Amino acid sequence: MSDLDPNLSVPDDSTPEPTPAEETPEPSASAESLPAEESASETADEMTEAYEPREIALNDLDDEALAAAYSDSVVTVEEGTMVVGRVVRIDNDEVLIDIGFKSEGVIPSRELSIRNDADPGDVVAIHEEVEALVLQKEDKEGRLILSKKRAQYERAWGNVEEVKAAGGVVSGTVIEVVKGGLIVDIGLRGFLPASLVDLRRVRDLQPFVGSKVEAKIIELDKNRNNVVLSRRAWLEETQKEQREEFLDNLKPGEVRRGTVSSVVPFGAFIDLGGMDGLVHVSELSWRHVDHPSSVVSVGDEVDVQVLEVDPSRERISLSLKATQQDPWQEFAASHRVGELVYGRVTKLVPFGAFVQVGESIEGLTHISEMSAHHVEVPEQVVTPGEELWVKIIDIDLQRRRISLSIKQAAEGGVVSAEFQEAFGEHAFDDQGNYLGAVAEGAPAEPGEDDGAGTDEVENFEAVARV
Repeated sequence: MSDLDPNLSVPDDSTPEPTPAEETPEPSASAESLPAEESASETADEMTEAYEPREIALNDLDDEALAAAYSDSVVTVEEGTMVVGRVVRIDNDEVLIDIGFKSEGVIPSRELSIRNDADPGDVVAIHEEVEALVLQKEDKEGRLILSKKRAQYERAWGNVEEVKAAGGVVSGTVIEVVKGGLIVDIGLRGFLPASLVDLRRVRDLQPFVGSKVEAKIIELDKNRNNVVLSRRAWLEETQKEQREEFLDNLKPGEVRRGTVSSVVPFGAFIDLGGMDGLVHVSELSWRHVDHPSSVVSVGDEVDVQVLEVDPSRERISLSLKATQQDPWQEFAASHRVGELVYGRVTKLVPFGAFVQVGESIEGLTHISEMSAHHVEVPEQVVTPGEELWVKIIDIDLQRRRISLSIKQAAEGGVVSAEFQEAFGEHAFDDQGNYLGAVAEGAPAEPGEDDGAGTDEVENFEAVARV
């Protein structure tokens, strides 16, 4: 211990440790960011010192203003008014609409569309915006009842009336076939009669369902909810130039090939390849026609003659029988007055009997020409359906009349050529007078004596009838 320096001090355990502040910190990267942190702290302090809290009023609306605010936040509806809302729910029988009212509006399925039995899901979609008419502000269940169909109807009437006034055209989809025509959706139910669907009558309307058509409005009555359309009028308007050209090229007297497009009680319409012409029932055949369907059918191809063309009315009159052989001309060319022909009684009248002597040819046997003796009524001599010989005593081709005589046929005479064949040429002389016996199966020769010894009247009734 004596070797130690007396001036050297020995550490005392009681001497305190140096404080952290007295230690020299090691240089680090964090020391470089101190100025930025100090700047942000200073900015926050400045903002805190600049903020002045706003005074909050507990009663910033008076009673009147508060009531008005409540009123503005709730939609007011009245029956018969239009509202707009969004679809929030779709059920099988109804659709719910949010219109901002205190409760959601209900559109029953029957009030969704003018189409019958429409599926609600096919008419509207979720979140779709729709317009509806208020039917009931509150039903027995407290619900707001709306109608999309009525709203559409009201809007459509306005549009339809404007189109009608302007002579315009409406377009819509055919949604239904009904008796007598089609129903077209033009925002409301428009009726398109079958006769006005096309330029010619359409027999099968079903193919039109689902198709879009354009038509003119020809009748409008809001009180009766009646809208009548004509697609034919629209077609005529758009095809006017083609029709005018067709009519200009069509001349009376020429023969055209056409197709029967429709058959009606008064005749038949023939499609000539551009327009339809009418063959009146009187022009269908030379013979009597009870109904046109007994002569032609839809789809038949026929040759017709143009009788008349009326460009102003766009009507064409045609004749079918004019393209056929006139049986009267044919009969007059092959028969002469004084000849005997075989015929059948078709009808009895007070003044005589009509006898058919050829295809579509009937002649009149006057009561005075029925027998050599006096006849009170035709039934005393002949009956309908009876076949007998008659003599031609007059042919009036212009009036298309033939006068016949049973009485003179009984006296005999020249038999017409077609009946000579039935007897055989050897049975007649060069003038056509009967010479030999009647061939088997041939009509009895008029004037032939049956050998029964009858008097004049009995002989007439025996040999003149078959």
